[in-house]
Amino acid sequence: MDLPKGVMLNAYPDSIGSRLSDIVQVLQKSEFSDVFSVFYILPTLFNSDLDRGFSVIDYNLNEALVSPKDLEELQAMGIELKLDIVLNHLSVASPQFQDVLQQGEHSAYKDFFIDWNTFWNDHGTVAEDGVVVPKAEYLNRLFMRKPGFPVLKIVLPDGSEKVYWNTFYQKIVFTPLDLDEITALGIAASLATPLEEQIRQSIAAGEDPTSIDFDLEPNDRTKVIRLLRQKCTYLGQMDVNAESPMVWDFYKETLEKLSGYGCRLLRLDAFAYLHKEIGRTNFFNAPGTWDYLERIRAIADQNKMAILPEIHAEYGAHLHDQLAEAGHAIYDFFFPGLVLHTLEESDHRALRSWVEEILAKGYRTVHMLGCHDGIPVLDLNGKEIDGHYQPGLLSAEQIDAVMDRVLQRGGRLKNIYDADGNKLSYYQINATFYSALGEDDQKMLMARALQVFMPGIPQVWYLDLFVGKNDYAAADRAGSGGHKEINRTNLSLEAVEHSLSLPVVQMQLSLLRLRNTHEAFDGDLTWHPSGTHQIYLEWKNGTHFAKMNADLKRLAVTIEYSSEAVVEVLEF
Repeated sequence: MDLPKGVMLNAYPDSIGSRLSDIVQVLQKSEFSDVFSVFYILPTLFNSDLDRGFSVIDYNLNEALVSPKDLEELQAMGIELKLDIVLNHLSVASPQFQDVLQQGEHSAYKDFFIDWNTFWNDHGTVAEDGVVVPKAEYLNRLFMRKPGFPVLKIVLPDGSEKVYWNTFYQKIVFTPLDLDEITALGIAASLATPLEEQIRQSIAAGEDPTSIDFDLEPNDRTKVIRLLRQKCTYLGQMDVNAESPMVWDFYKETLEKLSGYGCRLLRLDAFAYLHKEIGRTNFFNAPGTWDYLERIRAIADQNKMAILPEIHAEYGAHLHDQLAEAGHAIYDFFFPGLVLHTLEESDHRALRSWVEEILAKGYRTVHMLGCHDGIPVLDLNGKEIDGHYQPGLLSAEQIDAVMDRVLQRGGRLKNIYDADGNKLSYYQINATFYSALGEDDQKMLMARALQVFMPGIPQVWYLDLFVGKNDYAAADRAGSGGHKEINRTNLSLEAVEHSLSLPVVQMQLSLLRLRNTHEAFDGDLTWHPSGTHQIYLEWKNGTHFAKMNADLKRLAVTIEYSSEAVVEVLEF
């Protein structure tokens, strides 16, 4: 299936105002006429509980934020939809996992999720906590997204424990025990009273009460810990078992539902983690990952949707190349870091090298500046493949320079870990793109102009458009793992109205409207020879043209484009 054309807005249903209907109202304003042709609505569109939508409970519309009428009005404006399916996991609160929690071994969904201990049976040893530790040669290959093992241990109704694969977020909420519950375990009242208080204080302090060194006999301690675990509640994103036919039935039902909402482009979130195999990394295993991708593409084709696999990997791994060769569109996660490097160093060579690769190899891309996630760092790196180092788009020193500058401007870091909790590498920087640029209007406009003239589909994060600044209070409130909230500020309708009066916002809208409507961008792009601090780009389609001449040192841009029998000019 072909990708939709035009400029793409990216936001949560409540990123502006309090509901999707408020965003629809904004898009109906004259200032937004012809600016966007596609809207990537993030998955709080669905019923979810964690990770700002990426822990999906079910794919029904979240009635607190969205109505079918909102989607119909977007369609009436000629705006197509891009939506997510989170392939790797479902929320603990999903009907499927709740059935496991309630029915245990009798659940119809017991094979819907991955039993960690069963998966690693005969390939590791059981530790004291009951979790199988894979042999070192297997464990060292796993790609970790958080410190420690990617598992969540739950207690079933019969008191037995199960360990499930949990690559991403988890949280266990413990409930204090009362005196009657403790004494019912056969523990003397003289011990029960201080024990009750000890547990209560531990929970209030945000600690794990099962790690307390209780002054009890081993058998009594085991009883207390078992009761604490039976009473706790769980939050988390539980990895699904893609070897189960039930999971593929679920995918089929979900894609049919999303197609019914009007989805035209389907983003495959966390896709590369889906395939699991002993002795392989749990990230983009071949050939299993490719097999899954083809199965998903076949279902999407039946529902008239194009797919966009979301995969973060080092440029040097050339997974982007492999995806393109297999006929897939790719996310251009290289672009944001390249733009930062280009503007800060006044040197276009790294960006030009990437653009020329896109053109030479015919990649179909979706590119952005900011997004709901972060500014990728890992993606720019090189990688060692079979003993040979494949270079990245930037050197390690250049990447460090980009990171240092953004961190000095208030950005925050997200890292990748090994099984022992040791940092392996940087993953992304979290900041608004405007703050990453030092909150400089001219740099923001230069960045947007570069995006407008890039090959591929420009995806526009709503907060970039309205020059949003780092929201440190939101990131701090979110606590551990809340770094992404620095770039997810919800804007009031009044704030948007004020922003529309700013020249930096008005010029961005003019640039985006040009890209969204001008016929030249359906033609061919040429990057003309120039000095390293000057950029001369030209799109041409028959008699239609759009040219950009930029000076990176002066941060000055002139854009000329054909308009009937005259030439129009945009300058800043």
